[in-house]
Amino acid sequence: MEISAADVMKLRKATGAGMMDCKSALAEAEGDFNRAVDIIREKGKLVASKRADREASEGVVLAKVNASKTSGAIVVLNCETDFVAKNENFVAFAERILDAAIASEAADLDAVKALVIDGRTVENHVIEQTGVIGEKLDLPYYKKLDAATVVAYIHPGNKLSTLVGFNQANVDTQATKDVAMQVAAMNPVAVDRGDVPAEVVAKELEIAKEKFRQEGKPEAMLDKIAQGALEKFYKESTLLNQAFIKENKQTVSEFLKSQDKGLTVTGFFRYNLAD
Repeated sequence: MEISAADVMKLRKATGAGMMDCKSALAEAEGDFNRAVDIIREKGKLVASKRADREASEGVVLAKVNASKTSGAIVVLNCETDFVAKNENFVAFAERILDAAIASEAADLDAVKALVIDGRTVENHVIEQTGVIGEKLDLPYYKKLDAATVVAYIHPGNKLSTLVGFNQANVDTQATKDVAMQVAAMNPVAVDRGDVPAEVVAKELEIAKEKFRQEGKPEAMLDKIAQGALEKFYKESTLLNQAFIKENKQTVSEFLKSQDKGLTVTGFFRYNLAD
């Protein structure tokens, strides 16, 4: 039967599939639009199944805050190639997922996957887009952060993003954006020394003791020397104690206090595809 260009465009708009895929689906469905939609969705599931063992290590990392700037989220959408990751439709798809997650205040990744957009769950949309794009897609990461003010930063290229929460309202300024960039650049392990997990502290102490043991330091002095190394670790690896990247004579904590003596960071998230 003859398939009109208008029907093809309608199906393409509804599914995001390519022109030829839409035309083939309509032909197979003998012009039945709803059946054609199902055919394209089934193709997505088939392609997803065939590519399940592929590695999806490229993609985008996006961060955004809500209108009141009191909550934000990071979402990661993976694909197989950088070519697809740079495609505007792929980026727009990730943005749509993130917007839906923020609007619904989704608490975790499972909640995001269960969100319904245009009558289908996000998880099903990802499977369908696998068929449309022809690459394995994966939605592996989502984090939500709430604070008096939340600031988001996306590094150019969409491969690295951060969210930083602050203890005061309405402080989305260049200063707080600089701190979000600090998190991106310096990859701290925690906000402050008291926030470092005990197992990380224990590991750092053991690494330091072994290092100084190999250097021939007396066994009786190792604990004390390792504590000095731990102090250096805190200065290099906890956000508030790091040297501020724009003025390294100040710590991040000192920089924030120079803006407002009560201003500090309450939490952060960072995701880098290269990690």
